[in-house]
Amino acid sequence: MLYVLALLIGVVAGLRTMMAPAAVAWAAYLGWLPVAGTWASFMGHWITVGIVSVLALAELVADQLPSTPSRKVPQQFGARLVSGALAGAVIGTTGGAMVGGLIAGIVGAVIGTYGGAELRARIAAAFGRDLPAALVEDVIAIVGALLIVMAVS
Repeated sequence: MLYVLALLIGVVAGLRTMMAPAAVAWAAYLGWLPVAGTWASFMGHWITVGIVSVLALAELVADQLPSTPSRKVPQQFGARLVSGALAGAVIGTTGGAMVGGLIAGIVGAVIGTYGGAELRARIAAAFGRDLPAALVEDVIAIVGALLIVMAVS
């Protein structure tokens, strides 16, 4: 089950790069993820929580802008892979499977990046414009991230 959750948090990273680390950081801060005394304990520090939360909120705004590049360009794609790897590794660490969680997070980020782009394109086509599709994707990422970190605890 831990690998599935790490994969799913990677999918969230593919949808919204900073949502996955923000959710994991908040979960660690609130004590939902037992990472104290591990390499991942920094995720539960209030400074980490603050930084990734601001970045996640900024991404939610920036994603709505027409000038935002595609998630599939190398820089965006790479950031999603790193984000998914980090969040997946933290989840994996809670069960002693950091490397497995890292790999699952990367695979999830690939799925979320390409699957999210396709889903958003289809929703945008149905609505005739992108904004409603982007907002639906935001809700999926936020709710999904919350449900995933709650399931780990």
